[in-house]
Amino acid sequence: MNFLEEKICKEGVVRAGNVLKVDAFLNHRLDMELLDQMGEEFFRRFQGKGINKILTIEASGIAIACATARFFRVPVVFAKKSKSINLDADLLVAEVESFTHKTKNQVVVSKKFLSADDKVLIIDDFLANGCALQGLISIVKASGGSVAGIGIAIEKGFQVGGKTIRNLGYPLESLAIVDGMDAETGEIVFRTQEDEKNEVVG
Repeated sequence: MNFLEEKICKEGVVRAGNVLKVDAFLNHRLDMELLDQMGEEFFRRFQGKGINKILTIEASGIAIACATARFFRVPVVFAKKSKSINLDADLLVAEVESFTHKTKNQVVVSKKFLSADDKVLIIDDFLANGCALQGLISIVKASGGSVAGIGIAIEKGFQVGGKTIRNLGYPLESLAIVDGMDAETGEIVFRTQEDEKNEVVG
């Protein structure tokens, strides 16, 4: 069991509807030591890929992306979920659906912050159905840049997102993959590294 899985078991809360609450350390109150560990691990997994920019989506992905960027020493760009008067008119736009909030949002990135020269590492906190990731991928494509990798803190392996993204050919690394949760007992089942290697793509 790795450091993130241990933290999830210790402080995560399973709720009905396949909801895993990690607000005690990841997306409300932030455990800075844990974030540093996560950033360093993403660096270990993706170094050498020429990454010069990290892209995430507001709000929960920002802290993880910033922790990761410290090791890569590159800028972070985050997609905004609403247009504001101080945004440029020249925008890259994608529509994404949130599994947690059951809402659809247009997310935007100013064209001046992503270009064809960029090799982008996409970072996010959760992967469920993959809608947010596909939106971020489409933004990188529209900029002319390339997706050099995708780093996820927690993947819900029992939902389709991970398989969908991997089948598209993107290098996807998740620090913890949850294969099952029981809201009554609080039990969380993680996919082992060996299980991940043996997963059949189909």
